[in-house]
Amino acid sequence: MSKNSQITAQVFTDIFFTADEATFINSKFEHIIVKKGDVVLKANDLVTHQYYVAEGCLRTFFLDHHGKEYTLQFAIQDWWISDYTAFFEQKNAILTIDCIQNARLYSISKDSMNEIYSTIPGVETYFRKKMEKAFASFQNRILSNLAKPAKERYLDFISTYPNIEPQIKNYHIASYLGITTESLSRIRKELITP
Repeated sequence: MSKNSQITAQVFTDIFFTADEATFINSKFEHIIVKKGDVVLKANDLVTHQYYVAEGCLRTFFLDHHGKEYTLQFAIQDWWISDYTAFFEQKNAILTIDCIQNARLYSISKDSMNEIYSTIPGVETYFRKKMEKAFASFQNRILSNLAKPAKERYLDFISTYPNIEPQIKNYHIASYLGITTESLSRIRKELITP
């Protein structure tokens, strides 16, 4: 399989492309390798790209003026990640994206996405569906944080991220769940103890 067909086959799993379309799409993506601990996007950077995770895991977080981290998202294989408010409005980021497992990414700019949309309209439909799904997921997460007890939020987390949970630092999970690391330890003990 050529590099051109690898990107289209991996990123756009439900769309058939001609060889020319695949070559065009491939030319708009940049292949990036990031190591655990690398920062992909820093708060205050101008956000011009979004990232598709081909392998690994990234995390989006907000750092408040007291230095406390709030994890908004983990992105695992076949997920997209960016500071989307800043990306769509071409503004500076309020979020930071760091790599928590070695990762292989495909990066694409907003301008390149728009070129693909105008050349191959089916891709725009694909992204609209992805964004609809992501919006629903974020809304469900907000409702979960407002209404569910911490134990249920943790169970939802391990259901969503079963393969990365053991490899993520406890304080990242706790900040994602909106609890302390001590509460996370207590919940884990409760789940182990019959």
